[in-house]
Amino acid sequence: MSLSREKPDLYARLRDVPHQPGVYIMRDRLHRVIYVGKARDLRKRLSNYFLPSRLKRVDMKTRALIESVWEFDLQILKNETEALLLEGKLIKEFRPRYNISFKDDKRFLLVRVHFGDPVPRFSMTRLKKDDGSRYFGPYVHPVAVRTTINWLNQKFGLRVCRPLRPGEADYKHCSNDIIKNCSAPCIGRISPEEYHERMEQACAFLDGNSKDLVTGLEEEMQKAAARFDFERAAELRDMVSNLRQTVKPTRTFERGAVARAVSTIDPMADLEELQEELGLDRPPLVMECFDIANLGMAHCVASMVRFRNGVPDNANYRRYRIKVVSGQNDFASMAEVIRRRFSRILLDGRKALGEDAADASQESPLEAMRRLEGASGIPSTFVRLPDLVIVDGGKGQLSSARAELQRLGLHDLPMIGLAKENEEIYRIGHDTPLILSHDRGALKLLQRIRDEAHRWANGYHQLLLRRRVAESILDDCPGVSRTRKESLLKTFGSVTRLRKASPEEIAVVPGIGRALASQIAEYLRDHGG
Repeated sequence: MSLSREKPDLYARLRDVPHQPGVYIMRDRLHRVIYVGKARDLRKRLSNYFLPSRLKRVDMKTRALIESVWEFDLQILKNETEALLLEGKLIKEFRPRYNISFKDDKRFLLVRVHFGDPVPRFSMTRLKKDDGSRYFGPYVHPVAVRTTINWLNQKFGLRVCRPLRPGEADYKHCSNDIIKNCSAPCIGRISPEEYHERMEQACAFLDGNSKDLVTGLEEEMQKAAARFDFERAAELRDMVSNLRQTVKPTRTFERGAVARAVSTIDPMADLEELQEELGLDRPPLVMECFDIANLGMAHCVASMVRFRNGVPDNANYRRYRIKVVSGQNDFASMAEVIRRRFSRILLDGRKALGEDAADASQESPLEAMRRLEGASGIPSTFVRLPDLVIVDGGKGQLSSARAELQRLGLHDLPMIGLAKENEEIYRIGHDTPLILSHDRGALKLLQRIRDEAHRWANGYHQLLLRRRVAESILDDCPGVSRTRKESLLKTFGSVTRLRKASPEEIAVVPGIGRALASQIAEYLRDHGG
């Protein structure tokens, strides 16, 4: 079938768009996400795109975007702040071609405090680590949150110096106690218990549980205005505004968890249509889709997602680290993950059948596994073969995967490849790909499972990346420079092994003295993940 079809009337859809804040996701004729935006009023914002007269007044880039939009999805939210957070998540996930902001790895600000430190302090970060710290945020207004933290430090006398254990030497070079901005726990002006209580009160404010503080500032602002001290009143007004922005309740979003508008209201109808288009003997009630993700030269991973009855079967998702293949080789990597997945299924099937019965049977592996599906007394851990296998890619990936199935005796297991460029469906035994219209439910079903496999692979990428970033806990350790960090990791291999080392063993590392080694060991003990 041809891809050409009449462009839908997007302006007519505007009457169904509400006057509410949210995020809009624009897609092209191939159903690819090409732009993600936020709006305080979705209808007004989208009207700016689709008014007929708008096209004549915009720049070339915006005109190209408008002409490429074939459909759009909406996600209604409570306020513009939530919309900004979700917009950033979605842009990082889909990386649309017409977006510029949020495409890098920059994240929103978080406020961090570790109560395991001898004298806890607030710090700013953009990366949440599994280090036992307490995190607040994310915050979309950096000026407001920095102003709030400065105010909290002054209000509760919290320290802002960097040493892990501030003492007399640090106090001599600090003037915060003199100007009444710090309670000076380093020299015992207040007890550790009293200091921790102050920190708890500050954290309660960030949690939104201390509205009396803001009310007190508002009353002070009114008094300043009444005595015509307008400069002070303006300062307090700005402070109250920043505090309210910081503690305003806001939802956070995980990538891929929202804005995936399902393009069909009848998954079973899509399955029947897919069966017809592919000429399958049975509806593909169980489908498995495989995707390979090359993460530079550091990691190559694969994902497998399973759909049952046309909807995700999340409990049976799988992810793989490619072990045998070195370098970036999508074909060999696809062959490896297919081999590992289906050899494991067949092995479990042999155990369910019994070794003797499996050896004596003249059935093919596919026939034996199909017979097991309806048998009684089968273990609950038994995994049935899918009705359709989908690989993300074209002829090369499909041929590599098919060869592995044939080696396992699964010659007749249906398999297709879905190439993302033009959504071409490659089939075994057909020289030309099948091309379905983009308004067909069968193709939309394949796109959903393919996109889910891609999301699952990217999620694994992020997990591995966070594990590597976990090594950067040493970045926050006082006295550990980048060079010393590299020496420590080169010597011990990982932070996990470094935690197990004694101060004497750490001191052997070049550039690490005995005093610093003891400080590092104490820091890692107090910041255990």
